[in-house]
Amino acid sequence: MSNTYDLIIIGAGPAGLSAAIYAGRSKLKTLVLDAQKSSGQIHITSEVVNYPGIKMTSGSELIQTMREQAESFHVELKTEQVISINVEGVLKSVKTAAATYETVAVILATGAKPRSLGFKGEDTFKGHGVGYCATCDGEFFTGKDVFVIGAGFAACEEAIFLTRYARKVYLIAREPEFTCSPTIGDKVKANSKIEIHFNTEITELGGDSVPRFATFINNQTQEHWEYRVDTPKETFGVFVFVGYQPINALFKDMLDVDSMGYLIADDLMQTKVNGIYGAGDIRPKRLRQLVTAISDGAIAATEAEHYITETKEEHKIVIETEQNANAQSKPSFFDDALKDQVKQVFDRFQNDVTVEVTLSDNQLSQEAESFISDLAALSSKIKLIKTRSSSEINTPKIELFDQHNQAVGITYYGVPSGHEFNSIILALYNIAGPGQAIDDAQLSKIKALPQSKLQIGMSLTCTLCPTVVQAAQVLALNNPEITVEVIDISKFNDFKEEHTIMSVPAIVLNETVVDFGKKELNDLITMIQTTA
Repeated sequence: MSNTYDLIIIGAGPAGLSAAIYAGRSKLKTLVLDAQKSSGQIHITSEVVNYPGIKMTSGSELIQTMREQAESFHVELKTEQVISINVEGVLKSVKTAAATYETVAVILATGAKPRSLGFKGEDTFKGHGVGYCATCDGEFFTGKDVFVIGAGFAACEEAIFLTRYARKVYLIAREPEFTCSPTIGDKVKANSKIEIHFNTEITELGGDSVPRFATFINNQTQEHWEYRVDTPKETFGVFVFVGYQPINALFKDMLDVDSMGYLIADDLMQTKVNGIYGAGDIRPKRLRQLVTAISDGAIAATEAEHYITETKEEHKIVIETEQNANAQSKPSFFDDALKDQVKQVFDRFQNDVTVEVTLSDNQLSQEAESFISDLAALSSKIKLIKTRSSSEINTPKIELFDQHNQAVGITYYGVPSGHEFNSIILALYNIAGPGQAIDDAQLSKIKALPQSKLQIGMSLTCTLCPTVVQAAQVLALNNPEITVEVIDISKFNDFKEEHTIMSVPAIVLNETVVDFGKKELNDLITMIQTTA
């Protein structure tokens, strides 16, 4: 199928998917690109109660429904990191690590990411007590005290969410009152597990391998106070929710942005370049909510449709179209629809691939056996080997081998379901061939890397983990000196305790914790190069 589209949307959050639905319904050949399948801040929102017509849902459920709705209009959704765009000319170009696409119009819906606050100790304890995603990391602080920094909607919502796990939540706000709607602010005030400190700022976080104390100041009275754990073995968490910064690296040097870096577009979402539109949190706006992001996407797609129709007529552009459903898998697995989608991927296999699973008598092994058996049944090219272990330590273990029965250096500890389902599907596809394309420059760097062992601590509910896991797998598959272990830290507590992991994704390089958080392929390459 041709790599030329009517419309390419960069970003698969609410704005991007809203645009995709409107574009697909207008029968535009549409492609949505995002570095991760679970995109947008809405995906980590535990409770959505303010979207008209939907009494209550979760962010992840809503975004999944939007994806399915877009796919029903034959929109293609691909999980690919966009490297660069060229906005000049009648046909724009969008380059990823896998391919270069052409398009008549582009909608930029790249969104924004959480800001760091900059207090002493924040960088030191990132991943060891400081977090920015309560959904991802809240469970690590079960039975512990937690501090939430911020006064807006996100801080209030996450403070309430964290009461599910924390012994007590302290909400620290430098403002004299909440800056969000009174409705959610009142919920925070009414919650007996939350203690609120207005006019207060965190000044320092200290400890050893994990936080042991934090200091604060009242910015009205200048009074200092300190929180300190009772025993040397205790710790606590700090979650920072103080706003966002625009994700604008792709276009900030070619399109107009404001003083904060947000993309400037008019009320019709049009930027200064014809055919380039902005939508969602990447734009400067007074209200950053789900409803405004979806509105932006609808407007952008509608205006883009007018531009695309006129441009194609004027320049006699004909774009090949094909009514095809997207073949990407869903987080949940083994319903009939997903089996059909996965089989489309497996039917492209060029070679055999072997999956060896080591099982014991624990419950997780039973789940792993069912998972792998059902997966292997979808292709005759997947050879399944089951072995038994008398010890429950390090089981279940899933190891992948190529057509020559040579280990490829990829091992899973746990069951790669949830958000990691795509990771094992991609691993099998890359082993069996034809596999994903890799930029020649990146491939050269990968092959030059020294012997390394990467261990990725992940959680099946983490939306950032698959990006790291899939990038690490690319390293192992293209350099026999590199091995990758993907470890579900909720099931393998010894690994979590050994490296004092309190945030995911956690990256352990050669038995030493190196970093936390989302990492792309180039980030991992640099990490190994600088650590060698």
